[in-house]
Amino acid sequence: MADINFDNHPQFFTATILQWKPLLKDDEYKDIIINSLLHLKKAGSIKVYAFVIMPNHIHLLWQIQDGHKNVQLRLLKFTAQQFKFRLKDTGNTFLKTFEVNAKDRQYQFWERNALSVDLWTPPVFMQKLDYIHNNPIQEKWHLAELPEGYKYSSAKFYHTGDDEFHLLDHYNG
Repeated sequence: MADINFDNHPQFFTATILQWKPLLKDDEYKDIIINSLLHLKKAGSIKVYAFVIMPNHIHLLWQIQDGHKNVQLRLLKFTAQQFKFRLKDTGNTFLKTFEVNAKDRQYQFWERNALSVDLWTPPVFMQKLDYIHNNPIQEKWHLAELPEGYKYSSAKFYHTGDDEFHLLDHYNG
């Protein structure tokens, strides 16, 4: 873990779809998140060390790069817009379940209090990495038999070296 600068702390980030609705069950919505992360990475805003996109929430191990502000807000706002556009374009009635009575928005897709925890030490980083990779194989989800078998996770990258989405930075450089 020598290549991670723990002075500019990596973070464990979790965001949940409003009321735990399974919006992300469909791959096209997972792809919106992947594409948003790729955009942030290409702009030099983030390094992504690990991720998993579950049916109703996401977990990331990422590091926001110096000088980049409001990255979490930008990610959540942009993905919410894209979810809305996709649901409208396809005439999906699921959109109605995200309507809110708020002055600043008609729809809300993400719960308001995303979790972001600075990771101060390599052992805590590794504990979160294991948690993320084992999330899809938990009995309540059972999305894969093995962590590396779940497509929308970084587990395969750490098992085989294959980064299908061209998104990840290995924590060991």
